[in-house]
Amino acid sequence: MVKSFMVKRSTRFLMSCLLVFVMSAAVSAGAEVVEFKYPEWVYYDLIYLADDLGYFKDANVKPKYVGQVAAGQMIPALSTGDLDVANRHTPLVIAAVASGADIKVFAAGSKSTQANPHMKYFVKADSPIKSIKDFGGKTLGINSFGACSEFVTKKYSKDNNIDPASIRMITAPDSEQEVPLLRGDTDVAIIHPLSSGRASANTKDFRLLFSDWDIDGGISGMCPYSVNGKFLKEHPEAVKELTAILSKAAQWNNSHREEARALMAKRFGFKLEEAEMFEFYEDQKIPEVNVQYWIDRLEAESKIGSGQIKLSQVYTNDHNPANK
Repeated sequence: MVKSFMVKRSTRFLMSCLLVFVMSAAVSAGAEVVEFKYPEWVYYDLIYLADDLGYFKDANVKPKYVGQVAAGQMIPALSTGDLDVANRHTPLVIAAVASGADIKVFAAGSKSTQANPHMKYFVKADSPIKSIKDFGGKTLGINSFGACSEFVTKKYSKDNNIDPASIRMITAPDSEQEVPLLRGDTDVAIIHPLSSGRASANTKDFRLLFSDWDIDGGISGMCPYSVNGKFLKEHPEAVKELTAILSKAAQWNNSHREEARALMAKRFGFKLEEAEMFEFYEDQKIPEVNVQYWIDRLEAESKIGSGQIKLSQVYTNDHNPANK
């Protein structure tokens, strides 16, 4: 009888240990954190904002910063898997997909508004340049080829009977565009937030010509988040959670503008009055019309063939919790 009792007690003990082990394993599995490789650069970015707000602290997905990556190298790095997620403009994604890259836009990112446009065109305060009609033969500073700065400018030039081939473009990071403009190496600098705020505030040296909003009402200005295809296949729930975090940060940004600017200014060592912001799509759902605009533009520029790329190849809202 004593022996039977001891056996039963031992059995209960072993079962309890097994249950604790199983529960511990389940907790560990549930707490597994998926890291996504992400670049660092001076840019007004929801990933950075969400990080500063602590939204990744208890999340099962987190950014793993891999250092500085030039704007023009982000989509190639995303295509090879050196980055898992990137925030670069739609035409770059379309061109990469047309070349066979396995990447896809999954969140809408920033939108261009009249108050907070996607990019601004600056000249020196004493420049004779007054409008797009004066761009012929001039040199423009842009952050990379193949994106908004290049193609929006070319279309605006054509619309105003200026030959785009007469305009020279050279690249430099947004945060460095003021230097070549002041030196006279460029005649116009196209700058995005955060850095556009520094030129806007310096009215002694610079004059604002116009913004992308003035050109096309913001249709070209959506700057989305894209993901490497292999990462998406392996971590669909992480991408879903990341999209929800981006939406949460977007809503906070749009309703706490001064606080949001202050966080980004602090991160990059800007004075608050010299930091300009983006507005963001609050639900992060990707609007079809903005993607179609860029497919049409790249077809018009003969960068892709007519009908070569379909919308479904470029973006998906399937991992967006707001997509009912």
